[in-house]
Amino acid sequence: MGPLTGLRVVELAGLAPAPFAATVLADLGADVVRVDRARPGADVLGFPDDPLTRGRRWIGVDVKSPDGLDLVLSLVDTADVLVEGFRPGVAERMGLGPEALLARNPRLVYGRVTGWGQDGPLAHTAGHDINYIAIAGALDPIGRAGHRPTPPLNLLGDFGGGGMLLAVGVLAALVERQTSGRGQVVDASMVEGAALLTASLHGLRNVGAWPNPRGANLLDGGAPFYDTYETADGRHVAIGAIETRFFTELAKLLGFADVPNHLDPSTWPDLRERIADAVRARTRDEWAALAEGTDACLSPVLTPEEAIGHPHNAARGTFIDLEGKPQPAPAPRFGRSAVDTPAPPRPPRADTAAVLAELGVAAAEVERLRAAGTIA
Repeated sequence: MGPLTGLRVVELAGLAPAPFAATVLADLGADVVRVDRARPGADVLGFPDDPLTRGRRWIGVDVKSPDGLDLVLSLVDTADVLVEGFRPGVAERMGLGPEALLARNPRLVYGRVTGWGQDGPLAHTAGHDINYIAIAGALDPIGRAGHRPTPPLNLLGDFGGGGMLLAVGVLAALVERQTSGRGQVVDASMVEGAALLTASLHGLRNVGAWPNPRGANLLDGGAPFYDTYETADGRHVAIGAIETRFFTELAKLLGFADVPNHLDPSTWPDLRERIADAVRARTRDEWAALAEGTDACLSPVLTPEEAIGHPHNAARGTFIDLEGKPQPAPAPRFGRSAVDTPAPPRPPRADTAAVLAELGVAAAEVERLRAAGTIA
C-alpha cells in the first residue's frame, strides 16, 4: 500500500544516505530489492534489525563475477529506479554505472548520492557527514557562544541533505518521466543538500538579522527565549517563545510579575537568569504538565526512548513497533493513498533465491550459482 505501490527500486547496499532514501521509497509503497555482496564484508557498518533495511527484500550477489553481474543487470532491466551511494566511479567500475544501465533501460531513474558530488576538487576524497556539513557552512553556526561547533549527529548531511534530497530528486525525475518517457541521473551531494538546508540562515544574514557569531543569535541559543533550561530534577525543557503573544504566555507560566521586552538584546543576559531561576524551581514533567494546553511554547526535552511513549506521539502513531523493536513510523501521511506498516528488516541476503526465481532463474541454476559463491 501507499502512493508508490507498483514502483520497482533496486538499491545497491551502502551506508546511511542511500539506504535512508531507499527506506523512504519503501515506506511509501515501492517494491525495493537491496543488492548486497554475496558474503558479508568486513568494512560494512551494519547491525541486526537496522530500520534502514526495513520494508524491502535483500539479496546477495557477487557482481564481480560475470554471472553475478548479469543477474543484477537483469534485475535492473525490470526496475524504475536504482539507488547507490558509492564514491564517484565505483559503480562504473562494477559495470553498474548510469551510462550502461540507461542504455539497457532508458526509463530508469538512476539516483546516486555522494558527499562531495560526482565531480569537483574534492570528489574523490574520503569524508563523512561532519566533513560535508563543515564546508557547506552548516556546521559552524551550531554550538554555544565561545565553544567549538557541535556536530548535530549525522542528521544534516547523511539524512537531511543526502538521503532525503535524493528521495525528492528521484520522485521529481519520476514525475518528469511521465512527460518525456525517459529516465535520467539524479546526482545528490550532501554538501549541496546541507547548504540548501541553510537557505533561511543565509536569508537572515543577507538582511542583517543574523549579525553575531555562533551562539549569540535568535535561533542558535543566543536568545534566552529560544533555548533549553535545566529543571529541578536535572532534566531539561525547551523554550521557543519567539513572538510577543507566546512570550507573554511564557512569562505568565513562569510566574513573572511583568512581561519584559524580550526582543531587545540588551535585556537578554538578565532575562536568561530569570528564566533559568524560574525553570529550576520545578521538575521537567511538572513544567510539561503546567504548559499543556497553553501557547507558552515550552516542551519537555525527551530522550528517544521517552519520545515513543509521549501521549501526542502515541495518539498520532509517530512510532511503530516491528517485532518488539520500536522505530519511527513512515512519514508523511496521505489522505487517500495510505501507507502500510513496513515489513520488519529481513535477515541479510535472505531473499536471494525468491528474487531470482521471479527473474525466471531455474532452481537448478540457483543451486549452481550458490555453489560457485556467486550468490548468497
